[in-house]
Amino acid sequence: MPTAEKVARVEQLTTAMAEAKAIYLADFTGVNVTSITELRRKLTEASTDYQVVKNRLAKLAADASGHHVLTDFLTGPTAMAFAKDDPVVPAKILSDFIAAGGKLSIKSGLVDGHVLTSDQIQELAKLPSREQLLGKVAGGIQAPLYGFVAVLTGMLRNLVGVLSAIEEKQKEGAPAPVEGGAPADPSGTEGD
Repeated sequence: MPTAEKVARVEQLTTAMAEAKAIYLADFTGVNVTSITELRRKLTEASTDYQVVKNRLAKLAADASGHHVLTDFLTGPTAMAFAKDDPVVPAKILSDFIAAGGKLSIKSGLVDGHVLTSDQIQELAKLPSREQLLGKVAGGIQAPLYGFVAVLTGMLRNLVGVLSAIEEKQKEGAPAPVEGGAPADPSGTEGD
C-alpha cells in the first residue's frame, strides 16, 4: 500500500515531467556531493530542476505523464533534469560537467516527445542556445537596415556638400551689383 509521501512524490514527478520541455536521465554513480551541488546550481540558473529519483516512483510518474518511453531507462541510480525553457542549455551544462571530469553519465533524454541517446544529447549540446539563435536572426535583420540607413545618410551628406559647393561657387563668381540695382554685364561690353 502506497504511503501518502510516495503518492505525493509520484504526483510531483508527474507534474514535472508533463511541464518539462526536455527531460534528461543520468547515472550519478561516483559523483561527490560538492560536484552535484555545483551541477544543480548551474542547472537551476538555466531554469532546469535536477532531482535524484527512485526508479519505481519515476516509472509510475512516466506512465501517468504519458512519457512511458522513459521507463526502459529507469534502472540503476537515476537523476532527472527537467528543462523548463531551452532544451539545449541543460544539455550543454551536463556535457560540460562530464567533459570537465564529472563522473556523471547520461542515460537518455526526451525532447519534444523524441527519445534521445547519450550521443544525440552530446550533439544537441553543440547547438547554439535559443538566445544565441535569436540574436543571430536579429543581427541578420538589422544589418541590411543599418546598411540602408548608412547609404541614405551618405547620399544626404553628399547632397549637402554639393549644395554648399554650389553656394560657395555662386558667392565667388557672382557678378557684383551696379549702382542702380542692375547687375554688371559679365561680358564687359556695356551697352554695345
